[in-house]
Amino acid sequence: MFALYCHVDDPVHFEEAIKDRKWIESMDEEIKAIERNKTWDLVELPKGKEVIGVKWVYKTKSNAESKIERHKTRLVVRGYKQQYGRDYEETFAPVARMETVRAVLSIATQNKLKVYQMNVKSTFLNGVLMEEVYIEQPLGYEKKSQEHKVCRLKKALYGLKQALRAWYSRIDSYLLENGFEKCEGEPTLYIK
Repeated sequence: MFALYCHVDDPVHFEEAIKDRKWIESMDEEIKAIERNKTWDLVELPKGKEVIGVKWVYKTKSNAESKIERHKTRLVVRGYKQQYGRDYEETFAPVARMETVRAVLSIATQNKLKVYQMNVKSTFLNGVLMEEVYIEQPLGYEKKSQEHKVCRLKKALYGLKQALRAWYSRIDSYLLENGFEKCEGEPTLYIK
């Protein structure tokens, strides 16, 4: 069994978080991941375009024994402010059905096969966006002398309505290009 416990004393606001070194380091780590993935370009906001806000979300991750494993910070887009037709078109992405997971595990068990699980760190940062989406610079990480600029997203961030679809499109393309075949009745199952 896997348990994940969060602490009640996690900061809610940026002003609280910057008073503690562990949260500053966690925000730095998130920004580095965003920069490594070339998630956005800093640009002037084009006329007629709207900017969407962002916020920092802080969580202390603990294991089943209630021991702190790490302090995790995410930069989250306020996706509830997005408007259909302006900031996004399609949001749908298939999700594996539990029956499929059980069937794969059953086949693996019967054939004494090893099963590997993979966790993609910063998953949504790997989804390429087709839409033109602008967000404000993250609090505490505004570029000096460029504070008036905004971030034009090239890749998805948590909170965007189309983030899951963008990630699914990316992994789908990768698997198909590398010789996997998509199962006809289950779009989340690939076979090679």
